[in-house]
Amino acid sequence: MSARTRAIAALEGTEHTILEYAASQDHFGEHSVDELGVDPAAALKTLVVRNETNEREMALCCVPVAGHLSLKAAAKALGWKKAAMADPKKAQHATGYVVGGISPLGTLQRLPVLIDASVSPFPTIIVSAGQRGLSAELAPQDLAALTGADFADIAAQ
Repeated sequence: MSARTRAIAALEGTEHTILEYAASQDHFGEHSVDELGVDPAAALKTLVVRNETNEREMALCCVPVAGHLSLKAAAKALGWKKAAMADPKKAQHATGYVVGGISPLGTLQRLPVLIDASVSPFPTIIVSAGQRGLSAELAPQDLAALTGADFADIAAQ
């Protein structure tokens, strides 16, 4: 098994399964879904967004690999005027994870987390476990509880 990550440590005491697969250098979400053979609607990619009026303010948005993030919907859910994707280096600095392995669990800075509401009915979902090639499967409600997340309609239609 891979090294213990902060994300895996954050899962302690919560029912989950760690899933390993061959890591890739791009198309991280699509690659993980293909490698694991899971439903792309139940596998989440974690995206870091920033508040356009306060660039130091960031949040994590978890949307299905099969979809795209609506920055407008994310900004509204966060109470911001406008959101933009965070610079990858700043995202890595805030989370402590490399792009392609960013997890909403165990981040260096405590950031607000939004989970797309479309995944709430699933019994389990897949999310990064803190490094490329490593994912965690857990109940969406457990992910929300562990991260203090809100469910919101943030996927683009």
